[in-house]
Amino acid sequence: MRRLAIVMLLAALVAPATRAFAQDADSTSVPQTAPVDVFKVTGLVDSVLANGIEKAIERAEQNGSQALVLQMNSKGAVVSRARMERLAQRIATAKIPVAIWVGPSGARATGLSGQLLGAAAATGIAGKTKIGNFGDLLQPEGVTMQLGDAGEALRSRTVGSQDARQLGLVRINSTDPTIEIVKNMIAGLDGLEYGGKVLDTATEVTKGGTTQQQLTAARFSDLGLSDRIFHTVASPPIAYLLFITALALLIFEFYTAGVGLAGVIGAGCLILACYGFGALPIRGWALAVIVASMVVSAVDVQVGIPRFWTGVGLVGNLIGALWLYRNGLSLSWVTLSVGMLCIALAFIVGMPSMVRTRFATPTIGREWMIGETGEAAIAVDPEGVVLVRGAQWRARTNRATPIGRGDVVRVVAIDGVTLEVEPQAGGARDYRERRPKTSEPAAPAGSD
Repeated sequence: MRRLAIVMLLAALVAPATRAFAQDADSTSVPQTAPVDVFKVTGLVDSVLANGIEKAIERAEQNGSQALVLQMNSKGAVVSRARMERLAQRIATAKIPVAIWVGPSGARATGLSGQLLGAAAATGIAGKTKIGNFGDLLQPEGVTMQLGDAGEALRSRTVGSQDARQLGLVRINSTDPTIEIVKNMIAGLDGLEYGGKVLDTATEVTKGGTTQQQLTAARFSDLGLSDRIFHTVASPPIAYLLFITALALLIFEFYTAGVGLAGVIGAGCLILACYGFGALPIRGWALAVIVASMVVSAVDVQVGIPRFWTGVGLVGNLIGALWLYRNGLSLSWVTLSVGMLCIALAFIVGMPSMVRTRFATPTIGREWMIGETGEAAIAVDPEGVVLVRGAQWRARTNRATPIGRGDVVRVVAIDGVTLEVEPQAGGARDYRERRPKTSEPAAPAGSD
């Protein structure tokens, strides 16, 4: 027992020293280097995203990062050219190198966003990407844009990753034709000289006789929650869908004769949509057409039957959506299909059913309609629409004989919000109909 206690005591004393030695050995074999920051640039560059990029550069400078990599997937910018020139100037004159990686595979760097490649210290491109449609070139003060031959060649067209490399848009220390992942982009920054310093982002480490490449740590960041929300609603499809949703909910709330959850949600969607439209280049007349079309569609809601004005509203909504945005922005066919389908369902099915249910309840005394006569606005065979005292109602015949359009009908029963009718000719009279009072015949002369 004494020997066992001595061995355990020696082990307890030796273990910390062994761990410290191992840590020292690891630290000497794998030198600790400053990290590389990665910031995502997704969607159109608006004021929120432009400010986010500048803040990311400032954080990387203050936190001792070796470099900042902008992971870009953007089809353009909605801020002014002057704002983009200031952003390009900030990228080019940063205290640390700012690199741009167009990725992952299938990403885009077009329009004014794509021109930021010329201000970056290093650039890399993943496969299946599209770059170009630069338009008029930016001219930031005191900065020479390094676009090479691509500046003029890609004013009005786009190219893939291979052609972009041939045009000089890939400036990175890598033999790979494409940079498929951000880790390869960080590795390609190794040895880059910037501001009198050489980046050390990759180190070769030998373990067990095998040489491996050890990359420096990467710190990923994105826009904050509130900034992300405002950046999202400033995209063309989201702003459009929020706007038509807001109008539909507000019209629905108007016909419910009260203020409820639909009205609150509609107001919130309207505020977000207006912010998005404020950041996007829109045509005022197209927006007015959408508003007018929604109001026109609401005309038929009050009668509970989709008619001519519903069709006019749908056509107007489509026209307004097609010409809503300027400067090359447009809605995809997926967004248009979803928007038009939702509007059609709302004004053809949803709202008319709601109006008929709300304003055709027994509490308003529909029993008076039993025995009333009307006219078949649409043939009832076995279901259709009838006109009773100037109002249209869904109806069905309680007989096998169909009722033609324009025929006179009599209401014999009510089932929910549907009237049961029969032809006036040959139809049984309802027992609740009041019969006119007649005077008794005079007694014959001479009778008692």
